[in-house]
Amino acid sequence: MADSETPPGIDIRSLDTVDEVHTASQVLADVWGGDRGGMPPNLLRALAHSGNYAVGLYDDDRMVGASVAFFAAPAARSMHSHITGVLPGLQSRGLGRLLKQHQREWALARDVGHITWTFDPLVARNAHFNLRTLGTRVTEYLPNHYGAMDDGINRGDQTDRIMVSWALAAPPVPTPDDERVVASVVVPHDIEALRRSDRADAAAWRLRVRDEILGHLSDGLAIGGFDDERGYLFVRP
Repeated sequence: MADSETPPGIDIRSLDTVDEVHTASQVLADVWGGDRGGMPPNLLRALAHSGNYAVGLYDDDRMVGASVAFFAAPAARSMHSHITGVLPGLQSRGLGRLLKQHQREWALARDVGHITWTFDPLVARNAHFNLRTLGTRVTEYLPNHYGAMDDGINRGDQTDRIMVSWALAAPPVPTPDDERVVASVVVPHDIEALRRSDRADAAAWRLRVRDEILGHLSDGLAIGGFDDERGYLFVRP
């Protein structure tokens, strides 16, 4: 992935102090609707102090985003990116890509070859970013992976997730050519807005997308990419 141009005043720094850890925990809570349970300060402090990836994204002296990842088993040469977020209102400036680029460089410097993470399959912009922009590879579909969550984004919904793996030294996985695509599963263009306006319809989308994806996977197909209009693109492995 080519380096992203860093906007003026933007910096990424490790979370070295207790105050920085508490600020990062609050920033992530603000991203997820006010719940600090996703990354409480004591857990974040432990992860940072034990050598895992824990950074804040700063706009001058104000922290506006954060990212946390932890190492997998040593033989796997992998780490799992647990949470990454940028404050609402700043999410279309390429700052998420800057965080992932920083995470990639940090991992490569420590002989890590892969980074994994999960995302909500209904969030089209995240699917686009993960599969089209970064070129990650889908490894699993995880129904209700975290169980019930009480943050402002996930409250009242089941927590289905797609697991992806990012091969840091390999070229991005390309979106499959049309002749390779044998099926697709469409998702809403803006599930967050739909959840606010019609939670019943949003819940129906959850079950419909889950059933269609799991059906294609059980038929031996694989998610090979994402298209903004057609949704998830399925190919024969």
